[in-house]
Amino acid sequence: MTLHKEGRKILFFSLLLFAGIFFLFEYVLETPTWVNNSVLALLIIFYLVILQFFRSPKFIINKDERHILAPADGKVVVIEDTLEDEYFKGKRKQISIFMSPINVHVNRSPISGVVKFCKYHAGKYLVAWHPKSSTENERTTIVVETTKGVEVLFRQIAGAVARRIKWYVNEGDMIEQGGEFGFIKFGSRVDVFLPMDAEVKVNIGDKTKGGRTIIAELKS
Repeated sequence: MTLHKEGRKILFFSLLLFAGIFFLFEYVLETPTWVNNSVLALLIIFYLVILQFFRSPKFIINKDERHILAPADGKVVVIEDTLEDEYFKGKRKQISIFMSPINVHVNRSPISGVVKFCKYHAGKYLVAWHPKSSTENERTTIVVETTKGVEVLFRQIAGAVARRIKWYVNEGDMIEQGGEFGFIKFGSRVDVFLPMDAEVKVNIGDKTKGGRTIIAELKS
C-alpha cells in the first residue's frame, strides 16, 4: 500500500498540528497523565483515519475495450436513463458511485481513449447524494472517446465535506483504462454517462472497486 501524492501536505501539517496539541496538554496545561494519554490516543486515531484516506493501492488492471470499469471505490447509488445536457445534450444511461470518507478516493478512467472534453465548474457543496449535486455542485466533466468512436462522460462531483477536486488530464490527452485521472478529497461522487444501449452490470447498493469492478458493457 502506498500513499497518494495529494495527501503529503495534509499529512505533514496534520502531524505538526497534532504534535502541537499534545505539547500543549503535556507541557503547558500540565493536565493529569491519564488526560494526556487519552489525548495522545485520540490524536493517533485521527491521524490514522487521515492516513488511510490517502491510501493508493496498486493492482493489475484487466483492460477490455468493451468494458466500463468503475471510476472509483464506493457504492452504486444511481442507475437511470437521464438527459445529459452539458455535452451530449441527449439521453444517456447514468451510473453514479458515492464515495464515503473511508473509501479510496483515487479516480480512474472507465475506458481507454482520447480526452475530447474537459471542463471545471465551480459550484455549491450539497451532499453528494442530493439529486441536484450533479449539476449544481463543484464538479469536473470529462469525455473520453474510444478507438471505435464511442464517447463516455464521467463527472467528479464534490460533496458537503469534499471541497477540493483534482484532475490530471486535458483535452487531447490519451488515457488508459484504469489510469488515474483525478482525486477528490474527503467524500464525494462520480457520475458516468453511457450510450443508451450499454448493458449495466451492477445494481443499486453494489460496492465497487475503482479500476476493477465492471459496471457496464458497451455494445459497439
